This record gives sequence, structure tokens and C-alpha cells, in this order.
Amino acid sequence: MGLRQEFFDRPVLEVARDLLGCELVVDGRARVRIVEVEAYGGEDDPASHAGRGPTPRSRLMFGPPGFAYVYLIYGVHHCLNFVTGPDATAGAVLVRAAEPLSGVVPRPGLALEQTCAGPGRLCRALGVDLAWNGVPVAEDLPGPDRLRLETGRTPRRITASPRIGIRLAVHRLWRFHDRESSGLSRR
Repeated sequence: MGLRQEFFDRPVLEVARDLLGCELVVDGRARVRIVEVEAYGGEDDPASHAGRGPTPRSRLMFGPPGFAYVYLIYGVHHCLNFVTGPDATAGAVLVRAAEPLSGVVPRPGLALEQTCAGPGRLCRALGVDLAWNGVPVAEDLPGPDRLRLETGRTPRRITASPRIGIRLAVHRLWRFHDRESSGLSRR
């Protein structure tokens, strides 16, 4: 069953936690189970792209919810996020890692479960790049059916920990992961 826009129209921390176990379907060919995410808020979150208010890069984070927010980090890696919260209130959930279920080809030198372990690896394995920015992910939104989120198996053990790779607001436990998954970006 596909996730509807109302799923994303909630506070970012609620959506982040509830995304664990959901299945992401890409172009109807690849399917992965989300096992690690990070939440990013609005102007109250200095680690967020929206921390300085709307900018050309972050404007998508201010809604409406249920769309993909894709950006390039370090000029090398793409990162896939889902916009959350009420329209005009910034929030997005970064997908840090997923377990391949079908249609994902392992990278040479990596075990299949590590192919989507990390935001850059995930996007590379799924073919997600900047062209996917703004694509709807909620099943009731009009637009291309390239990215869809479906309900899945909720993890038995969810752990909250600090976000990875940031310098500001490092004390916030806004990274959530399936403690039993072997496909995490970092243990």
C-alpha cells in the first residue's frame, strides 16, 4: 500500500521514525527497504539546509510535503530526502541507507547489503540524481510515477542517535536506524 501525502504532512521526527521499514520503489524496477534516516528541521535546526530560511537550494523543503528533495554534496554524492510537515514549514528526512530487495545490482567489491549503505551509495545504486529533485513520492500526488513509498515491515528495534557528518546541532538524536539491519551506513 502506497504512502499518501498525509503521511508526510506531520512533524519531521515522526515521519523519520515511521519511514523505517517502508519500501522505496524506483521506476518500477528497483525496490529497497529503508533502514536508516536522519531528520532535518527548519529555521530552528542549524544543521538543516533550511536553517537560514528559504534559499534557491532549500525552497523545496518548505513544502508542500510528499516530494523528493535531492541535492549534491561535496560536488560528488547525491542525497535523497523526503519533504515533510505542513506547507511553508521546512522539514525533510534524509534516507541514509536501505536494504536492496529487488532490482539492485551490487557494486563491484561490495556485498549486496552494502550497495545502498550510505546516502551516496543509495542514490548511485538507484540512479537518483538532481533530475529527481521535486518528484512526487506520495501516491496521491499527480506527476511521474518514478519514486513511490509503500508500507513495509516496521523494525523490531529502532535506535535514535546523533546525525552523522554535521558540525552544528550534533547533540540532537535525529538519526534513526533499524538496529538489526546489516545495511546501515555506520554501525
